Amino acid sequence: MFTLLLFLTLNIFSQNTEIYIGIEKKQPIDTIIIKDITPKTTDTLTKETLNIMREVIRADLLFSRYFKVIEIEEDIKSKDNLELSRLGNFIFSMELSISSSSEISVIASLFKISEKRNIFKKIYSSDISALRKVSHTISDDIVENIKNVRGIATSRITFSNDSTGYKEIYLIDYDGENLRQLTNHRSISIVPKWSYDGTKIFYTSYRYGNPDLFIIDFTEGRIKVFSKIQGLNIAGGTSPDNKKLILTMSRGKDPSIYLIETESKEIQDLISNFGICSSPTFSPDAKEVAFISDRAGNPQLYIYNLETKKYRKLTNFYWADSPNWSNSGKWIVFSGRETKHEKLNIFITDPTTSQIFRLTRNEGDNEDPSFSPDSRFIAFVSTRNGKRDIFMMDIDGSAPHLLSSKIKGNSYTPMWSR
Repeated sequence: MFTLLLFLTLNIFSQNTEIYIGIEKKQPIDTIIIKDITPKTTDTLTKETLNIMREVIRADLLFSRYFKVIEIEEDIKSKDNLELSRLGNFIFSMELSISSSSEISVIASLFKISEKRNIFKKIYSSDISALRKVSHTISDDIVENIKNVRGIATSRITFSNDSTGYKEIYLIDYDGENLRQLTNHRSISIVPKWSYDGTKIFYTSYRYGNPDLFIIDFTEGRIKVFSKIQGLNIAGGTSPDNKKLILTMSRGKDPSIYLIETESKEIQDLISNFGICSSPTFSPDAKEVAFISDRAGNPQLYIYNLETKKYRKLTNFYWADSPNWSNSGKWIVFSGRETKHEKLNIFITDPTTSQIFRLTRNEGDNEDPSFSPDSRFIAFVSTRNGKRDIFMMDIDGSAPHLLSSKIKGNSYTPMWSR
């Protein structure tokens, strides 16, 4: 982002770290038995629909790292409770019906073996075109009912991509499915950021010459200009109440950090006279802001407390960039170079202790990290396969994998929804 900021500005004006596995305490693994889900009807569409739902839910549960999943074909009604408890902790089952108008109705239930009762049973209805969304919703409900935390299966990732020859804004489900292009400005559209409530995406575009700030409003179903003040307008994210947007603006001088009211658009100068500042990200309670500044020479990561007005420097790198604060508040992930000749890598730091851990190494350039809603996974851009692809990994740097082979061209600045 800081590199990008320098590029945009030019266009306008023509500590030692280590690999660390086990950052987060591992959750106990529960076993979910997926009961043989055979429709009572012989209808092919119903069978295919159930198979798709079962596979999506199974993949979601395995991805969560919370569960082991087994599928049993035989009739489990004949098994006693002791025998079932040896197989797993929960039994998941579904019943599906499809109307003549392609509306689906799903009855999903989750049975806790040790308590001999359903811990949830719910009816889900939608058009068959939203089949995967319904499946993801069921997955999140399973996670919430067992682990008492919201799952991430319904989350989405927005990003910029140049596959059309222009940089446009895209959206994709967390599992790499349902890719869609959101803009068609035929220009440079970059740095998308979600509003806290997930109803809007802010992004910067050169559509009208200046790097203006736009909004994709999913509630209204339209795209509109939010800020066209001369100079840089780059969103950092909204406050939890969605009333304030933190952003980078230049306004005829060095880029600095500002707050803007999302309704009145009243602007407050938040961080200025601190060198070139960029990439602001709110803490979950909106009491602090992490950002990048070259005040010390090269770009470094800082935290600014909005109440005390005090700053803290967290890095002493050759280069630091693109911080993102986890929803848990425990971590800030960022990209950087410890020394001049290193490639960009992903790091994570505890904002309380300032302890830093390296998550990537010797795998091309790795940058633009973004936390998942549950703060347990990280999306980022990597050149390890040649072009700029979006990858995902666990919070400790393990299990890195390509988000989707369906994404062509180069991708930039992925941002995970909350």
